[in-house]
Amino acid sequence: MLADVLPYLRCPVCGGDLAGGERVIRCTAGHSFDVARQGYAGLLTGDARAGTADTAAMVAARVEFLDGGHFAPLADLIAERAAAAAPAEGCVLDAGAGTGYHLGAVLDRLPGRYGVALDVSKHALRRAARAHPRAGALTWDVWRPLPVRTGSVGVLLDVFAPRNAGEFHRVLRPDGILLVATPAAHHLDELVGPLGLLTVDPRKAERVADTLGERFAPAGTWPLELPLRLTHGQVASLVAMGPSAWHTDPEALRGRITALAEPVRVTAAFEVRVFDSRDES
Repeated sequence: MLADVLPYLRCPVCGGDLAGGERVIRCTAGHSFDVARQGYAGLLTGDARAGTADTAAMVAARVEFLDGGHFAPLADLIAERAAAAAPAEGCVLDAGAGTGYHLGAVLDRLPGRYGVALDVSKHALRRAARAHPRAGALTWDVWRPLPVRTGSVGVLLDVFAPRNAGEFHRVLRPDGILLVATPAAHHLDELVGPLGLLTVDPRKAERVADTLGERFAPAGTWPLELPLRLTHGQVASLVAMGPSAWHTDPEALRGRITALAEPVRVTAAFEVRVFDSRDES
């Protein structure tokens, strides 16, 4: 519930404490933010990065695909690593949470913890607000200073999302962990050529390390490969839920998918990394 996570948050305007009820939250200085009827709070004001937000169609495709359990082993691995390394205190923050799918899996493994889902897409947050009874969802652009109290986060999730290293370090407890999940270089290789999809940067792991290196120390990497056998409809959902949805012509894509032999054999490949905060004193 949103009210349960307010102690971990701060006003995005003045940094003050937040409190409120079902329809509005306010800070001690009087700044107020509406709570949508779907349960998420609209903290983001001004020029949001709307162009990068998941659309309603992308969210619907993601829900359909994830509800099929195809990526459940990834959620299980993320939850397992979070539970293994989480400190005794602090909330779980999912920066770029999408529908809250992975946050919900982590909270299931951490009884009594509360989760905060941040995302710029209102369509995704409508789902994230209901992802778990102990989660609260808020609109936010993770490139901005986070509306989260300094040192209040025990586990920070970054799953296929931007990485704001300075803010991640600020909000994490000294004993907290950052868990980053990215696609591996050969993710969906069988579909990239036939469907004209975006490729994964082969230097992805190196770029992640460069982005985080000054403030975080690597504490382990866990690769995961999932051999999938998909229908044409499932392939369409898989493509539509990711970044290639912005770069492919829907009509041309349908024709290319129909030309694939069913079941479509696809390898989903990921890398899950855990980082510890470096002491900057």
